[in-house]
Amino acid sequence: MIKNKRNNNNLNESRKEKNDEFYTQLIDIEKELKHYKSHFKNKIIYCNCDDPEHSNFFNYFLSNFKKLKLKKLIVSCYKANDKGIYLEYYEGQKLNNKKLNGDGDFRSEGCIELLKQADIVVTNPPFSLFKEYFAQLIKYNKKFLIIGNINAIICKDIFPFIKYNKVWLGLNKKSISFIVPVCWFTNLDYKERHNIKDLILTKKYNSVEYPKYDNYNAINVDKIKDIPIDYDGVMGVPVSFIIKHNPKQFKIVGITSGLVEFEETPTKQYINIKRHNINGSITNNKGGSNSSAKLLWQEKPHNKIYYTTEGVEGYLTMVYRRILIKKIKR
Repeated sequence: MIKNKRNNNNLNESRKEKNDEFYTQLIDIEKELKHYKSHFKNKIIYCNCDDPEHSNFFNYFLSNFKKLKLKKLIVSCYKANDKGIYLEYYEGQKLNNKKLNGDGDFRSEGCIELLKQADIVVTNPPFSLFKEYFAQLIKYNKKFLIIGNINAIICKDIFPFIKYNKVWLGLNKKSISFIVPVCWFTNLDYKERHNIKDLILTKKYNSVEYPKYDNYNAINVDKIKDIPIDYDGVMGVPVSFIIKHNPKQFKIVGITSGLVEFEETPTKQYINIKRHNINGSITNNKGGSNSSAKLLWQEKPHNKIYYTTEGVEGYLTMVYRRILIKKIKR
């Protein structure tokens, strides 16, 4: 069992504050999981963030156990200040909750032993621990279909799996009934993934509307619909691009996070960067100063945070994290 009071406190607080993170609607589960039925046959399914008394994932697999031809269903859940519970179900068996030795945290020894049995993990893990949860699935080489905040795509430990096509988004990318923008993450294939339509592009490139970053060899595109049809170089697009990404139309070549292991990387490192706040105050900026993409302006921006730095004449503004793409010639 991992002893980490701070992380368990985060788990407790996120459960208290955002019930929408933990109780996924059955209609959203049915709409997505129907595309993976062939993967479930004769498999052990594990829902390791699911209370059998409330979880719609558990309800879905239990009611469709025979139809999906499952081998076994396992569910387990975290219980604050108590022992966690788990349930193992075979066809025709009576439902009987059992106590775990630990609290049911997905990182606990008991839950990891259950994870090792599983063929496929399907659940909605706590968003605040998503990176750690994702890493555990990768460590144990598990097939999975899980829900997460769409912004998890840009995390340095997750993005490489998206870029290199080892993990992708599920089919239903917009219909999930959550307050925050979420999507399905999976490494289970489905036929619709290979029939994504090209984005219809109409706008043409011009240097004024599509300025080049000061620290990446790419132009900035603020809206997906505005991707220029006639530009063959690298473009920085919003993270939401991944929802409509067709790997046959565009290649993902990097991300504006300062990572250097991709085709497109930062072209410079800023020294002694200063952040100029809207209220007129100036602070030394260290975090993110050499990671996010910057645009260079000759005129001082008004009512906007900007940056100055040694060796750069002008004013820099920071662009929110971008996925870097390049058109595939066909």
